[in-house]
Amino acid sequence: MWHLKLFAALMICLLLLNQVDGSPVPELSSTRRLRRMTPFWRGVSLRPIGSSCRDDSECITRLCRKRRCSLSVAQE
Repeated sequence: MWHLKLFAALMICLLLLNQVDGSPVPELSSTRRLRRMTPFWRGVSLRPIGSSCRDDSECITRLCRKRRCSLSVAQE
């Protein structure tokens, strides 16, 4: 009788492990999708000089240097 219970428990564990193994994994994309904004929202959302940024399109001066919005091209 205990063989039947052990077999049932083992089958349940295998079914649960199969469910975890079959779960989808989100794909990591190497390309970054650019934001699409209307000209109004682009102008409203631009960051002032000195604020943090990731690229030139986020700054009001269109110059992102060392992850900060900059006023001049070369800061050295």
